[in-house]
Amino acid sequence: MSVLKESTKLTTSNISSLVGTGAGFDLMRYYTLPDFLGKDAPYLLYYMGKNMARQTSISTFEELYEFFQYMGWGELKLVQEKKKEMKFHLTGHVIEKRLHQKIFHVEFRLECGFLSETIQQITGHTYECFEEKNTKENFIEIKAMKG
Repeated sequence: MSVLKESTKLTTSNISSLVGTGAGFDLMRYYTLPDFLGKDAPYLLYYMGKNMARQTSISTFEELYEFFQYMGWGELKLVQEKKKEMKFHLTGHVIEKRLHQKIFHVEFRLECGFLSETIQQITGHTYECFEEKNTKENFIEIKAMKG
């Protein structure tokens, strides 16, 4: 069952009014959902991100970067673009905190799914995204590979 009305799309305007706490979101995402979903959690979180992106009306990379910040996912920036690959860095205080906490294993599959679907909406080309953690320099590198 969809919570959104059919005509309602997520935008930076309407999500900016939401109140969120990072700790509650992280506990649900990294503790409760994996416990509930089991070994399929990373796969399902990726597709949850793709589904969430389908409910947005993001049409530019600038809107995408703004959306990531409003969602509390960190600061997303395109750092390299090749013919069949885009490389993004996800940075910021929230990323540093997630990378160095000692409570649970963190992953960024939700963000990757969201990013892959949104890039497809913006460019018209299919992409798959994979993340790599850089705990020394406190960022996540996300590679978007053209399919």
